[in-house]
Amino acid sequence: MSLEAFTSYLQLEKHCSPHTVVAYGRDLREFSAFCREQHGLDTIDDVGYGLIRNWIVALSGKGLGNRSINRKLSSLSAYYRFLLKVGQCSVSPMAGHRALKTEKRMELPFSQTEMRTVLNEIDYGDDFLGLRDKLVIELLYATGMRRTELVNLTLTNLDLPGASLKVLGKRKKERILPLLPVTVTLIREYLVQRSQVENASTCPFLFLTGEGLKIYETLVYRIINKYFSEVSPKLKKSPHILRHTFATHLLSQGADLNSVKELLGHSSLASTQLYTHNSIAELKKVHQRAHPRNKD
Repeated sequence: MSLEAFTSYLQLEKHCSPHTVVAYGRDLREFSAFCREQHGLDTIDDVGYGLIRNWIVALSGKGLGNRSINRKLSSLSAYYRFLLKVGQCSVSPMAGHRALKTEKRMELPFSQTEMRTVLNEIDYGDDFLGLRDKLVIELLYATGMRRTELVNLTLTNLDLPGASLKVLGKRKKERILPLLPVTVTLIREYLVQRSQVENASTCPFLFLTGEGLKIYETLVYRIINKYFSEVSPKLKKSPHILRHTFATHLLSQGADLNSVKELLGHSSLASTQLYTHNSIAELKKVHQRAHPRNKD
């Protein structure tokens, strides 16, 4: 089975992101090269798990951590599930595989104080770039959307009278997100400045560069890192941390887990529950400060 057929399946049926498609292809080519160079095999379609285990050992010998190895193995799992689906194999060599153990990484969200400082105390200016940068931060925090969802927002996704917007999430799944009044006001201010940007009238996307082109994901990361570096000592400052912050702050204020799941666009509660750790930690602090028994 060709890699091109698998790639088409990921794009057309699974609706995977371009980043995922590229990563899966890279991992499969790497495994194919290993099988060819080390074992003289021209195809990976009918390998046994023993060969995959040899690859794991080789990757570990190169210094790759378990988390990185697990990601590569997830590409193999997806490929063999595809072969099962199209009838190219009857048993996946990954069927009995268990993910390598990894340390849990706690991604610290921004505090409410840090968020208020970034959104209320930094002077962004009233020009197009300043309003754009502030709106990028505002939307990521106010809605919890993913970076790629923000980049692909179009003007037609907005429903300002209805205080909502539509996003296209993973696997082309649409969801409607509510907007806060302060967010709607900022969008209206930004749209005034956007209309004066060159080529803006011919570009359907909400967020543009200074040249009137569609904004790109690396630029979104740079915007987040730039402004949060002024107010936060945290090592990791990224759009995903803002999504994490959105979920953590809602849960800490008593939001229902199922509601947060829908807002985030998760397919299962298990994904959303990852965000409860920090809110639980905050509840413990409140409990210890307030409970009378802790003062005896």
